[in-house]
Amino acid sequence: MSDRDRPRPPSVDRLARDPRLDGFPEVTRVEAARAAVQAAAGATASLDELVEDARRRASELSAPSLRPAVNMSGVVLHTGLGRARLAPSVAAHVAAVLDGHATVEFDLETGGRGDRQAHAEGLLRRLTGAEAALVVNNCAAAVYLALAAHGAGREVVLSRGQMVEIGGSYRMPDIVRQTGCRLVEVGCTNKTRLSDYETALTAETAVLLRCHPSNFRIVGFTGEPSARELAGLARDRGLLLLDDVGSGCLVDTARYGLPRERTLAESLTDGADLVMASGDKLLGGPQAGLLLGRSDLVAACKRHPLARAFRVDKATLAALEATLRLYAEGREEELPVWRYAARPLAEVNRLAHTLKRAWPGAWVADGLTEMGGGSMPGRGLPTRRTAIPAESADELLSRLRRHETPVVGRIEQGVVWLDPRTAEPAEVRSVAALLRRWAENR
Repeated sequence: MSDRDRPRPPSVDRLARDPRLDGFPEVTRVEAARAAVQAAAGATASLDELVEDARRRASELSAPSLRPAVNMSGVVLHTGLGRARLAPSVAAHVAAVLDGHATVEFDLETGGRGDRQAHAEGLLRRLTGAEAALVVNNCAAAVYLALAAHGAGREVVLSRGQMVEIGGSYRMPDIVRQTGCRLVEVGCTNKTRLSDYETALTAETAVLLRCHPSNFRIVGFTGEPSARELAGLARDRGLLLLDDVGSGCLVDTARYGLPRERTLAESLTDGADLVMASGDKLLGGPQAGLLLGRSDLVAACKRHPLARAFRVDKATLAALEATLRLYAEGREEELPVWRYAARPLAEVNRLAHTLKRAWPGAWVADGLTEMGGGSMPGRGLPTRRTAIPAESADELLSRLRRHETPVVGRIEQGVVWLDPRTAEPAEVRSVAALLRRWAENR
């Protein structure tokens, strides 16, 4: 068939006005129709086929891109899925705060302006022993603000073994330099001695920076000074020790069968002048940066012009306050990060078999649930997970991701694996019903 004889697709305007697209707003109909016509260029497609394609595209355009998902990836703190899942009581508190006006910066006693930091600062002081605390929008911001306030124009000493790259290709050395500090590198990748720090100190040195390598591990011939040793050196030389501990842990992780992680309180006890951490990792709360330590040093950070640029909104404050209250009340195992860690293997096994029964040929096997999110690299918890065999593992996993409520798993050796340790029972039942329906229609 020549190009002259080939049926021409309908115009974008005609396709957008088709009654079968009436349920969508005009701007969505036009965009979907234009995309469908462009996709069909040079191909033979009937009007019905084009309308169906336009309807599909309009549905995708109308659906929120940020929506709930079922995490069966085998990673508790999956960065792509928002890291820590909030406790139900925390999510309910956030919803209540967002549903109307809230006392973000309003003093109920005086009727005047209040301090948004007050909602979390008292709890952070109580839980960690810090003299003062400041909440910003993430840990990188906390590090940046601390360095900008206390090291700008002077030298900051950092071990080469701690020059980490965090998510999104942001590198700690770059952050240090952007604050106006002059970075001084010491030691080697695998081994740094206290004498390396001592040798590097000059009259221009202001800060010793310690950065926990939370997203990788170096094993073998390794060594580094302890935080207590660095604190002693800083104190003797009139310097500041800033300790970026990363994960923001408040509990003894060994009770969950995990490696010991230094807590925020331990970092302060070891002598750090300022401690920086994340709120959405092992703390189990929202994305936030925590800056804790000496009251005069925190006060200087609060006065810095960038403190306003890095401040958090009412949703973050509500989630963080409610999360910290669970710790203060001894209810931290209501937080999913610890509830999933404490979940008995027998329960995980039952959930895995619920998925197995939904798909012919599926089987259950041992596995490892990683903590993830830049916490405890290469370490995790024993789990039981379900293998879902398919002619094309990539196609099945893609179909799961594109479901109305996305289901996130992983592929290993050509098989889709679903780990139910990080999913709620109702979510597991919903995914099982979905798999059963797909299996019946294969």
